[in-house]
Amino acid sequence: MGNETTLDSVDRDILFQLRQDGRLTNVELAKRVGLTPPPCLRRVKRLEEAGVIAGYRAVLDPHALGRGLEVLVDVEIYAQDRKSFQEFEDTVASFEEVVEFRRMYGRPDYFIRVTVADHAAYEAFITEKLSGLPAVLRLESHLTMKEIKTNR
Repeated sequence: MGNETTLDSVDRDILFQLRQDGRLTNVELAKRVGLTPPPCLRRVKRLEEAGVIAGYRAVLDPHALGRGLEVLVDVEIYAQDRKSFQEFEDTVASFEEVVEFRRMYGRPDYFIRVTVADHAAYEAFITEKLSGLPAVLRLESHLTMKEIKTNR
């Protein structure tokens, strides 16, 4: 764990502010965290160089994109060889409906977050794309009742 960066309360406040709005100007960020702009910029650069800040991105509204239905899918596969795992991962990662894809320890083997327009689009995704893959043993879909917290 020697690669960890020590963060003080100002660093944590900078990170909080940037998570809330990654487009803040350095002047506004400095004002919010109680610094003048030059030391604030130095801290941000240090956090970027240390890899604490890995990048900046736009947060998209799935409803505005016509992808208002989000489904969490647990996938178990029966393949045990590296080639089959890699082919499965490459194929699933290429699907535009897949917005998050993780290989898990234990069961399930994979966790996939899918966004689509509606239930019919999800059924088409499952039947035409995911369930037809050779390695798939079992799929379990979970529909969200209520989103309580997300850090997208």
